[in-house]
Amino acid sequence: MSISIRVDGVELSGRDGQTIAGVLLGNGQRTWRDAHDGRRGIFCGIGVCQDCVLTVNGVEGVRACQRTAADGDVIEREGRA
Repeated sequence: MSISIRVDGVELSGRDGQTIAGVLLGNGQRTWRDAHDGRRGIFCGIGVCQDCVLTVNGVEGVRACQRTAADGDVIEREGRA
């Protein structure tokens, strides 16, 4: 089953059961957060490093590698120092 999420106003498609990071990677997005020393995306993939954090449906600090994407999710990139 296909799902659709919106990331910074852009609609991306994925498959039911994928993590948000999986949907982003599947759509060619390798980085999605600005940090003081460069762009970040998925690094550890197990929720330890917090490089992949995003704001999901208004909740800040959600780990994209841990959160299953849901149809209709509204996601915003975060910048952290």
